[in-house]
Amino acid sequence: MKFAPTLILLLFTSFLSTAQNTAPYRNPALPVPERVKDLLSRMTPEEKFWQLFMIPGDLDNVQPGQYTQGIFGLQVSAASKGDAGGQLLSYNTRENGLVLLRKINAIQKFFVEKTRLGIPIIAFDEALHGLVREGATSFPQAIALAATWDTTLMNRVAGAIAEETRARGIRDILTPVVNIASDVRWGRTEETYGEDPLLSSAMGVAFVKAFEDRGIVTTPKHFVANVGDGGRDSYPIFWNDRQLEQVFFPPFISCVKQGGSRSIMTAYNAVDGTASSSNNWLLMQKLKKEWEFKGFVISDANAVGGEVVLHHTAKDYAEAGKNAITNGLDVIFQTEYNHYKLFIPPFLDGSIPQARIDDAVSRVLTAKFELGLFEQPYMDEAAIIRQQQELPHKKIAAEAAASALVLLKNNGALLPVTSPARNIALIGEEAITARLGGYSGTGNGKISILEGIRKYTANVKYIRGAGVFDKETETVPASFLSNDGKPGLKTSIWSNTSLTGKPVMEKTDGQVDFSWTLSRPTGDLTTDRYSIRWEGQITMPQSGEFAIGLEGNDGFRLYINNALHIDQWSKTSYSSRLKKYLFEKGKAYNIRVEFYEPVGNAHIRLIWAPRALQAWKAAIDSAVALARRSDIAIIAAGIHEGEFQDRAYLSLPGHQEDLILAVAATGKPVVVLLTGGSAITMQRWLDKVQAVIHCWYPGEAGGEAIAAVLFGDRDPGGRLPITFPVHESQLPLVYNHHPTGRGDDYHNLSGLPLFPFGYGLSYTQFSYGPLTMNKSEIAPDDSIDLHFTLTNTGKRTGEEVVQLYVNDLLSSVTRPVLELHGFQKVKLDPGEKKELHFVIGPKTLQLLNREMKRVVEPGQFRLMIGASSRDIRQEAIITVK
Repeated sequence: MKFAPTLILLLFTSFLSTAQNTAPYRNPALPVPERVKDLLSRMTPEEKFWQLFMIPGDLDNVQPGQYTQGIFGLQVSAASKGDAGGQLLSYNTRENGLVLLRKINAIQKFFVEKTRLGIPIIAFDEALHGLVREGATSFPQAIALAATWDTTLMNRVAGAIAEETRARGIRDILTPVVNIASDVRWGRTEETYGEDPLLSSAMGVAFVKAFEDRGIVTTPKHFVANVGDGGRDSYPIFWNDRQLEQVFFPPFISCVKQGGSRSIMTAYNAVDGTASSSNNWLLMQKLKKEWEFKGFVISDANAVGGEVVLHHTAKDYAEAGKNAITNGLDVIFQTEYNHYKLFIPPFLDGSIPQARIDDAVSRVLTAKFELGLFEQPYMDEAAIIRQQQELPHKKIAAEAAASALVLLKNNGALLPVTSPARNIALIGEEAITARLGGYSGTGNGKISILEGIRKYTANVKYIRGAGVFDKETETVPASFLSNDGKPGLKTSIWSNTSLTGKPVMEKTDGQVDFSWTLSRPTGDLTTDRYSIRWEGQITMPQSGEFAIGLEGNDGFRLYINNALHIDQWSKTSYSSRLKKYLFEKGKAYNIRVEFYEPVGNAHIRLIWAPRALQAWKAAIDSAVALARRSDIAIIAAGIHEGEFQDRAYLSLPGHQEDLILAVAATGKPVVVLLTGGSAITMQRWLDKVQAVIHCWYPGEAGGEAIAAVLFGDRDPGGRLPITFPVHESQLPLVYNHHPTGRGDDYHNLSGLPLFPFGYGLSYTQFSYGPLTMNKSEIAPDDSIDLHFTLTNTGKRTGEEVVQLYVNDLLSSVTRPVLELHGFQKVKLDPGEKKELHFVIGPKTLQLLNREMKRVVEPGQFRLMIGASSRDIRQEAIITVK
């Protein structure tokens, strides 16, 4: 009997499908390791590679053959048309959670049904302080959550975020950031839990456990550090083992061992000369062997290629990928689908040991089996529909915001405002912007400070005054530049620094505003030695003198009507040069910008100072006039920071300090509300105002929480998780530094902070009773019970954060002058007392000795209980025999 070829193919396909469906890896009754082993044995080298590759994206405009071999996962974000012929719902980041869930389910269906082995994906996303999605609740920024010093509240917040995350079908979050904020100039300080390893560990565990308990993988980052010298993002670090073990490793160890994190993300920077993503000592020796980490390690986005373009330790992307996987990375995180072509060769040619590839794939598959994705790849719509209808987490957001607010100053008990009849001048752009901070979604109905105050009183008038982003100059807009009647300027680029010979490229640029840090102006350049000329015409919107010039890392000059206007042709530094020029409205003036760069890392901008930017003086005058007509002035000010936005200066940007000084000079009582995720210097104005509250980025309910604290419905519950310096010159400045060989002070400045770690005021007062212990001498493996009574001696209900610090008085190696070893947040009514209890045991007293072994050495230890690292209320000495 003969069968038609088509029938044979159908029968064979049916046989394969049946075999796959009955394969051991499909059997949920089998242990996960057996299922992983079986599935791994069936995979081709290409299929294994794709389980180790992740990107943001979806199935929009999918081409034949794409994604047919699976993928680790996707960060779903753009419009999609689904598989080769299907039509999925259109989606963008501003559409609601139900649309996103349906899309993820549809994408999951493609991978389950259209790929050979049916391996589901892991949909991943960011959830630093709320899922970065339309319709998701935006909670206070991470540093604000740390300022609550409340792990129970943190766990509730994280649980709410986890519920909103899972309801959308997302099963891995690239969160939290448990890097230590060792220098507050770092622009990503806002994303961290502060400068202390114990506080960061406790907050990290409370956060990740809420997700892992709900079947969502957490990815603490960036292993092991993301800030280096000068507070600069992703700078290389050369820290010794002791420093890493004592300060920077603990939050990661805690998230893995106590919180159950099943993933870790590497950092962009190098550790001791080796890129973090290919650092064998870091990933293999410490994380996987010593800590026995069983999860998977992913790179930060495009970090693997950093070996080529940043660290210069790999000749191409294939070698960089080989180095990374061989040395312990499991998943390569890239930002485009086609990047796979750069990394796949060593997975197929034997360059990477097969055992290492199989280990990496096994780790990913283990997570997918543990998440139950093979049995239940799709999420039901009921949970997301309920969330969108009820918005159940707004109350937690408001509670967290109030608990995070830190009262820094309150002279004369100006706060709370007890009379709603008082006329309030609310000044500053931050009063209405309701900024949420980095890695934020849009929130569910943000409440500004102005809106929050209006719920308490109608006697408030708002005026802008000054804002965070006010500036003296701006880039000359493209609308005023032309080239022989056409938009933009003619651009010529030379592969020399003298603007001579034939250009390697000619094009048109709309305006001159460029930064070439990791790249060159064109791919036609083979070195970082080049020069550029922009030429055309400029037409001013009105007649008069305009300040116009150039800004950049000099080696620039500007000609107007062929006359040299700005000359900074010698290479010295980064500079801004402006000179006035008399322009006539509507008249075209020839303009020419010339620039050269001999070593790379170039910046150049054509700038001007239009009259609109000078309006700040009049705006401040108007704010002063309003303050004079009011009983109290509340000024909302803030800072700018973020990823790759480190701050050299910690003062308030723009003209906000001028605003504060001008309003304070009226003699009216002034309250300053600070928005930001890091420390702010205040030496110009702190003594001129009566009250200051650090509000951080308080989330979508921030305005409600701030008003509740201002008017006394809530006690300000926050305490600082970072040290505030008096001046930038003190940095880095942390409370738990080691003893110096001489002293801490400068000859012209104190070495002490403006506000210390753990600091924060209350509207009431607390007394700390004497410490009592069940014994004062212990063996190295013994413990002591420490007790004392905390009393609210004031007239208002308030919250206190009781902090336990330890100092080793004699040790074989130097120890920090102070170390946080415990904390409790306590709420007490007026006159109420509560006995607090701490256990002091081996974990509290141990150190890394000279042999890097954790031991408890004999000697005396000073135990300190206080309200901050500089406000110790009670202490006792114990002896280890």
